[in-house]
Amino acid sequence: MKKVITAVVFVFAVAFSANAQDKMTKKETKTIALEQTPGEFTQKELTVPAGTYVFEISNNEVGHDVGFVLVKKGEDISKPENHIQTAYVIEVVATGQKQMSKPTALAKGEYVYFCPMNPTATDNTLTVK
Repeated sequence: MKKVITAVVFVFAVAFSANAQDKMTKKETKTIALEQTPGEFTQKELTVPAGTYVFEISNNEVGHDVGFVLVKKGEDISKPENHIQTAYVIEVVATGQKQMSKPTALAKGEYVYFCPMNPTATDNTLTVK
């Protein structure tokens, strides 16, 4: 009987610890909301502190699905291996809808973002300080 009780306490402690860590991660993750209209992002320059972010991309009457690509400035944006893939939206964004990316850790530096499906300019900048 004593062994079963010990196992239950251990499982509870692990579950409690994981739940507390999930809540901590959610508190530390911030959202960057970006809106696309036909042919462009409405926000062309952003500055944020280093940290973990989720990108929320809105499709404001573009008329077709849109996406999101983030690349470290100076990298070749045409090569998918240079894309920060966690920043991709989880699903393409239909007209009038929003979609989120996965949490993405951003270190200090400059990044460019664009949508190859819209298509938008490739010089929208995100500066991380």
